[in-house]
Amino acid sequence: MAQPYLSIIVPAYDEAERLPKTLLDMDKRLEHAPYSYEIVVVNDGSKDNTAEVVEKMKKLVRNLKLIDNTENKGKGGVVRQGMLLTNGTVRLFTDADNSTSIDQFDQMIPLFKEGYEVVIGSRVVAGAKLDPPEPWWRQLIGKALNLLVQLLLLPGIWDTQCGFKAFTADAAMKVFEKSRLPGWGFDFEALALAKAMGCKIAQVPVHWVNDAKSHVKFSGGLQFLRDMARVRWWLWTGKYK
Repeated sequence: MAQPYLSIIVPAYDEAERLPKTLLDMDKRLEHAPYSYEIVVVNDGSKDNTAEVVEKMKKLVRNLKLIDNTENKGKGGVVRQGMLLTNGTVRLFTDADNSTSIDQFDQMIPLFKEGYEVVIGSRVVAGAKLDPPEPWWRQLIGKALNLLVQLLLLPGIWDTQCGFKAFTADAAMKVFEKSRLPGWGFDFEALALAKAMGCKIAQVPVHWVNDAKSHVKFSGGLQFLRDMARVRWWLWTGKYK
């Protein structure tokens, strides 16, 4: 396959149950896409049969590939791996639970044509829809954490954690060659690096379908705070250079 326009990176840890539905939905929505694409599942050392499921799905899903890791790298690690190993003109990572359907990428294309290098999905900008809305306490925690991110790293970006982000090939290589965090903080680390490098960043509203089986735990909030402090310190001290 020649260089695709879009590389879709799907990080997956123990996702044997949810992946088939997600991949079939992607295949259906991309059937008449006016651009070339590849779907790359990056298995993060799963303990279940995620890799086997993806191999079997290749018979049903067009342009499906697998990067299979025997050891766990963390979500940030496998997204980084996918961003650096794929070769799409645009590289997008999205969640295995299909919380944001792949056809929502279409609204990003005009922004890339306008010269934006990073376009991210947002659940809070005008036009976004959560189905169903998150519990009030999770919304409150999320807003509090994001306020800290804005104060320290990314003013004006109210949703750094939506798992639907796209980078031009050049931006992806520059950002993910330097990013370090393996955990949930990799999202705001990547955006902070892109900002520091002068990349133009745009936000688009998404229709987000909330999955009750989400792997995110409350303890992730503590790791989030630690990672935020580390990124701020590394930027101040020039560690990324």
